[in-house]
Amino acid sequence: MQRFRTFSERTGEPGDEADSTDRHARRRAGILFRVRQVRNPMAGMPGLALRFAVVGGGGVVVNSVVLFVLYHWAGLPLLVASSIAVEIAVVHNYLLNDRWTFAVATPSLGRFIKFNVSVLGGLGVNVLIVWSLVRTGMHLLLANCLGIAAAFAVNFASSTGWVWGRRSR
Repeated sequence: MQRFRTFSERTGEPGDEADSTDRHARRRAGILFRVRQVRNPMAGMPGLALRFAVVGGGGVVVNSVVLFVLYHWAGLPLLVASSIAVEIAVVHNYLLNDRWTFAVATPSLGRFIKFNVSVLGGLGVNVLIVWSLVRTGMHLLLANCLGIAAAFAVNFASSTGWVWGRRSR
C-alpha cells in the first residue's frame, strides 16, 4: 500500500529526518528482499514456442538418424526400429525442453511421463487429421503438414499448461 507524503517530505524541510532514515532502511531491505514484479504471462510465449519448435526439429533429426541406423545397419524390423527411434527422440525432446525451453534445473520422472502422454496425444491428433483429410481428397503431404501443425499446437499447449506449467520468471 502506498503512503502519501507530507509537504515536509517533499521539500526536505526539518522534521523529516525519521522519514529519511525509514527510506534508507527500506532501500537496504530492498537489496536483501527483491520485490517480485508481476509479468504478463503471455509476454514470453513467442520465444517459448520458437524454442519448443527448434527442439522438435532436433527431435525429427534424432528420430530419422536412429531409425536409419536401427533399420538399415542393425537390421531390426521396421516396427521395432521406428518405436525405439520415436522414444529416443521423445527423450531427447524432453531433456532439451526441460533444460532449455522451460529452464528447469533438474529433470523429473513425473514430467517425463506427462510429456510422453502429451506426445502420444499429439500423435493421435496428427494421425486423425491426416486420415480425415486424405479421405476427403486432400493431398497426403498437405494433410500431413496440417496434421503436424495441429499436433505441434496440442503438444505446445499441453507442455506449457500441464507438463511444465507456466511459472512467472
